[in-house]
Amino acid sequence: MGDVISTHLDEGKREMITARTRQVTGEFGHVYEQQYAVALFNSVRFEIEGGGAPQSQLLHRKNPLEDRSIFSGGLFQYLEENKRWRNRFVFVADTYNISFYENKMAHERSLRPKGTINCAGYKALTSMEEYLELISTSLPGIKAKVGSGQFVKCATQFPLILWHPYARHHYFCVLTEKEQKKWHAVLQDCVRHSNNGLSEECRVQTPAFTDAMRLHRQAQGHYGTWDMMCGGPPQILANLVMETLHPELRNLIGPRLKGKIQQRQRNWMLISEAVYKQVLSQTQAQYEALVQACEVQTSRLDTVLRTDMDQIITSKEHVSGKIRALVLPRAGQLLRGSVQPFLSSILEALMEPTSRGFSEVRDVFFRELVEVSKNTLNGGGKDKLAEHMEKISMLAFHPVKMQSCYEKVEQLNLEGLQQRFDVSSPSVFIQRAQILMREQMDNAVYTFEHLLHQSLEGKVQGGEDLCKTIHCCQDRVLKKYDYDSSTVRKKFFKEALLQIIIPYMLKQLSPSFHLDLPRFQELIFEDFSQFILVENVFEEVVLQSVTKDIMMAVKDAAVQKKHNLYRDSMILTNSDPNLHLLGENPSVDWATQFRGGNEEPEGALGGGGQSSRRRRQVVSMIQLDEMGPLPYESCLEVPGVDFIPEEGEIEEVEVKAQEPKEQKTPTEPDSPDSVQEICYHSKPVVEMMVSASEEDFAVLTNGTGTLKDGKEEEVTLITTVVEEMHRKSPQEVNEQLVETGSPYQEAEGGLQEKGEPAIEGKGEEDEAAIKNAIQEIEIAVQEEDGERITECVVDSDAELAPPLVDSSPSGHDDGGFQPPTNEALNEGKAQPILDALKTEDTVVDPGEVVVVLEPGDTALHNE
Repeated sequence: MGDVISTHLDEGKREMITARTRQVTGEFGHVYEQQYAVALFNSVRFEIEGGGAPQSQLLHRKNPLEDRSIFSGGLFQYLEENKRWRNRFVFVADTYNISFYENKMAHERSLRPKGTINCAGYKALTSMEEYLELISTSLPGIKAKVGSGQFVKCATQFPLILWHPYARHHYFCVLTEKEQKKWHAVLQDCVRHSNNGLSEECRVQTPAFTDAMRLHRQAQGHYGTWDMMCGGPPQILANLVMETLHPELRNLIGPRLKGKIQQRQRNWMLISEAVYKQVLSQTQAQYEALVQACEVQTSRLDTVLRTDMDQIITSKEHVSGKIRALVLPRAGQLLRGSVQPFLSSILEALMEPTSRGFSEVRDVFFRELVEVSKNTLNGGGKDKLAEHMEKISMLAFHPVKMQSCYEKVEQLNLEGLQQRFDVSSPSVFIQRAQILMREQMDNAVYTFEHLLHQSLEGKVQGGEDLCKTIHCCQDRVLKKYDYDSSTVRKKFFKEALLQIIIPYMLKQLSPSFHLDLPRFQELIFEDFSQFILVENVFEEVVLQSVTKDIMMAVKDAAVQKKHNLYRDSMILTNSDPNLHLLGENPSVDWATQFRGGNEEPEGALGGGGQSSRRRRQVVSMIQLDEMGPLPYESCLEVPGVDFIPEEGEIEEVEVKAQEPKEQKTPTEPDSPDSVQEICYHSKPVVEMMVSASEEDFAVLTNGTGTLKDGKEEEVTLITTVVEEMHRKSPQEVNEQLVETGSPYQEAEGGLQEKGEPAIEGKGEEDEAAIKNAIQEIEIAVQEEDGERITECVVDSDAELAPPLVDSSPSGHDDGGFQPPTNEALNEGKAQPILDALKTEDTVVDPGEVVVVLEPGDTALHNE
C-alpha cells in the first residue's frame, strides 16, 4: 500500500498539491475577509434594530445530549492492511463521531480508539451493488460491472459501507437483517448530523463563510447547490480544493496504474485518501490562521459600526436604489418568463414529502405518549412513569424510532427541475428538513417533560389521575407543535425556493451587469467601503425582486388543508405565559426524582474518559434472538479476499478449482471461513474419542464437559467424526495363521510324511511363539465383546465424563490380564511379534508361528 502511494505521489506531485491548496485557500481567504466585515455589519444592525421572527410556542433545549451517548455495539470491520475482518466495539458519542475499539473493555478503560470516523460527506450504504455503482466511474475509461467481482468479500450477507468521494471507505457487516437496519439508521444519523456542521449560533463566522464560499464558486462558474458543502469549515475547504484537484490527478495518475481493474481502482482510492489527508491538514491550519486574523480586527470594526451605523445604512440604501433601477427591469422579465410558471410545481414537490414527514413526527410522539398512558393506567405509578419518561426524553435522537419520519422526506424528488435550475441533487433539502424535524420533536418532548413535571410536583396521584394529567399535557403540547411545525415548514419552503431560484437568476443576470457594477463602487465612502460591497448589494436586489412572488406562492399553499399549514394571519396567543420561564430550568432527571436514582439506566456506558459519571445511551443495545453476544468480545478474525477473479479470468479459476488441491501442513492452519466458524474458534475445543454404535450417534447434544484442569465448560457445539476401524474376529485370525504358507509349516509337513514328530521336538522357543499367538486371539475376543456393549453413551441431560489422567492400558480396570501388546492395540498400531527367549528383541516372522489346538484345550475351543 505504501509503495503504491510513494510511487505515484512523489515529491514533485506533493509540492504541486501543496501549491494548489495554498492558491485556493488564498483566493478564498481574500473573499472571506471581505465577507467577514459585511457579516459583522449585518449582525450589529440586527442587534440594534431587532428582528421580526415569530416566537416559538415550544421550549428549546440548549444541550440535549449532555451526558448521553448515541449508540454502541459490536461490528465486524474490514481491515485494508491485512484484508481480514475483525470484530470491533463501536461507540457513537454525542458528537456523532464513530470510534471503534479492540473490545468493550478497551473503551471502558478509556484506551485510545483504533480509529475515529467523521461522517461528514459520507454516504451509508447497505448493499455491495450500490457501492460498486458509485465507484464504477472512479477512473476514466473504466467501468466495472456489478457481477464481475467485488472489492471486499463480506463475511455475512448484511454489509454496511461508508462511501466518500475522496476519503477512505469503511466496510462493516453484521449477522442479521435486524442489526443491519438498526446500524444503518445510526450511520445515517451520524452522516446527517455531521453534514450540518456550520452552527447558526455563530452570527458572524457562519454567514461570512457561506457567503464567501458561494461567491468564490460563482466566480469559477459554479452556481446552485453543492453537495459537498458539508462538515466543518476546514472540511468544506478541503472539498473545495479537491473539486478541481481530484479530476486533474485522476487523469494524470490513472493511466499509469497497472494491474487488473479492481486493483487499479483500489490503488486509486488509496492515492485519493492520501491526497485528501494532505489537503485537509493544510486547510485546517490555514483556516485557523484566517479566523484569527479576522478576529483581531473585530474590535476595531465593531467600534466603527456602532459609531457610524446610521451613515453606513444611508450610504447602502443610496447605492441599492441605483442598482435596483438598473437591474429590476431585466430581472422582472426573467422572473415572469422563466420562474413564475414553475413556482407552484417546485413548491408542491417540496411540500408534499416534507409535510408527511412532520405529520409522522407528530404521530410518533403521540404513539409514545399513548404507550405511557397505558402502562401508567395498568398500575405502574410514578416509578413506571419515570422509567418511560427516561426513554421518551431522547426520542428525537433515537435514529431507529425516527427512521419512519426521515423516510417520508427522502421521497422528495425534483426530477425535471434539477437541470433547469442547476440543482445538483435534492439531498441538501432532504437533510435540512430532517434536521428541522429532529429539532421539532425534541422541542415537543422537552416541553411535555416540563409541563408534566410541573403538574406532578408535590402531588400524590393514582393511575387514573396520572392518565388525566398526561392527556392534558399532551393536548397542550400537540397544539403548540402544530403551530411551530407550520411556522418552521413555511420558513423552510421559502429558503428552499430561494436556494433554487436565486442561483439560476444570478447565472442569467450576472453576465449582463458584470461590466456595469464596478462603477457603483465609486458612490460608497471609502471609510464604509469594507461594509458595503457592490456584489452583495446586487444579490440583495435580485433577492428582493423574487421574494414577493415566493411569499405569495407559500401563502396560497397555506390555504390548502392537505398541508396542515397555518395562515400568516393566525397567531397563536400565548396560553402559557410562564412556560418560557420553565425553559430556563435544567432538564428533568426522572430517575433521580421519581425512582430514587439507585438503579443504573438501561444501556449506560462509560464516557470514554470524558467524565467519571456513567453516560446513558439513547439507542438500546442490540440483542439477537438467534445467538448471544460473542465471548469476550475479542478481535476475532475472518478471512479476506486475497484473489478475486476478473471477468475474463472466471473460466480459468473454475478450471483450477477442479484440480486437486495440496493439503496444507499442520504448521499452516487455515483461517475460519465464516462468522459461524468465528464463534466456533472463540471457545475451547476438546477432542474425545468415544466408541459407540450407530444408534448412539443421534443422542449427542449440548451439555457440559470437564477439562483437564477440573473446570467445567458449557458444551455448545458437538461435532461427530465417524472413523471406521476394521478389527478381525478370532476365527479370522485363526484361519489366517493356519492358512499362511510359512516355511515352518512346509517343514512340518515334510517331517510328518517321514513319520517324525512335528511339534514336540522343537523346544521352549517355539512354545513362546505359540503363547503369543494365543494371547492375540484372546485380545481380539475381548475387543469384540467390548464392541457389543457401548462403553460411553452421551445423553442430552448427562455430563460428559472427565478424561482419564493416565491414558495407558494400566488405567483400565476390567478384571482381566492386560498383556504388553494391548497397549499397542489400543493405540491402533500394528505391533511385531518379538522373540521373548532371546536377550535382544528381534522380530519373529509371523509365518514361522504355528498354533496347534489340542483336544484337551476345552476353554479355547469354547471361544
